[in-house]
Amino acid sequence: MVEVMVTPSSSLADQMVQVVVSGLAPSQLVTLRSWLTDEHGERFQARAFYRSDEEGKVDVGRHAALGGNYTGVWPMGLFWFLQPDSLFKRLVKRDVMGSPFLVRLEVFDGLRMVSGQQDEPLATCTAERWYVSPGVQRVPIREGRVRGALLLPPGPGPFPAVIDLFGGAGGLIEFRAGLLASRGFAVLALAFFAYEDLPKGLTQLDLDYFEEAAELLLQHPKVRGPGLGVIGVSKGAEVALAMAAFLPQVVATVWINGTTFLYGNPLLYKGLRIPSIPYQTERMLFTELGAMDNSAIFADPRSPACSSSAIPVEKIQGKVLFVVGEADRSFNSKLFAQLATERLPQDAYRLLSYPGAGHLIEPPGSPLCSISSLRGSPLPVVWGGEPQPHARAQQHSWQEIVQFLELHLSPAPAIKL
Repeated sequence: MVEVMVTPSSSLADQMVQVVVSGLAPSQLVTLRSWLTDEHGERFQARAFYRSDEEGKVDVGRHAALGGNYTGVWPMGLFWFLQPDSLFKRLVKRDVMGSPFLVRLEVFDGLRMVSGQQDEPLATCTAERWYVSPGVQRVPIREGRVRGALLLPPGPGPFPAVIDLFGGAGGLIEFRAGLLASRGFAVLALAFFAYEDLPKGLTQLDLDYFEEAAELLLQHPKVRGPGLGVIGVSKGAEVALAMAAFLPQVVATVWINGTTFLYGNPLLYKGLRIPSIPYQTERMLFTELGAMDNSAIFADPRSPACSSSAIPVEKIQGKVLFVVGEADRSFNSKLFAQLATERLPQDAYRLLSYPGAGHLIEPPGSPLCSISSLRGSPLPVVWGGEPQPHARAQQHSWQEIVQFLELHLSPAPAIKL
């Protein structure tokens, strides 16, 4: 009898699993298909073609896929290379606490390039992919002006603290915070526009708001101070770097594919105003799929006219981890990172740069999204990236991010007298 097993059957979305098919005939050609339905009813699926070994087994961790959505040995290929049935959809877990993604795995005899209702699988199983580990608590935050969600690991703490920021779509996104909380961090997933009673659009970066959020997080009884970390992607990376420059509470910053200058929105903080560089929207390009390529709308930051809009990274007292996707089509994040590191001491930063990786570098449970619809945008937006190098970049950078935060948010060693 043919059987397909995922071990463990329930896991965190950033964890590796083992997929094994047994009971096949030797050298049998089979199609392995994975699929899930997200919270909006959109289906994502991947398939790969394998030939069983002499024992009638396919071990996805050891055997090479011959074709499909990927080729070669990819132990997590059926999860990392999921693609939406509809164009321009991004796989994002919204309700991190209430349910996992349920990934259905199916085995078919021979090649199945499309699946019809008449196709009966030889075997099936279901894998649960969670964004929080058992015991993680979620506390809605609505104090003062601050809006977001605090995700706390199980136990009394105190825990190292992290503020988690996303980008230009606004709203509140919690899946990365849930995975970090599952790694032992107290994480404030922080909204800063287009959420509840916050401003609908982003017109300026009010750093006093982010300072209020940092102080609120550090006052929590389960949080260990005196410093905290910040992680941000895209516009969130720009905010994270500004927080590191001005807020002494920020001792560790993870910057993922952002800018290091103020574009589109000036920064305000206690009477200080850093002007922004206007977007050159007339330079956007339309792709053959009808998406917007915005990579040219950012004026060259090396121009003398842009110098007054630079984030003063030389003021940063903590450590910074720069994560760059070299195939980022949103903007030239590699250039922005290089310009920032030129103004930092060598021991103040690390730079991870990944050829072939796109803009949306996320934990490894997220498949590449190279184009997607974006709230507030009239057309889908090109993010860039190639599936296999992007997947490798996500796996490696996530390990480095967690280790970086653990290192720089760990308790100070006791002084021996």
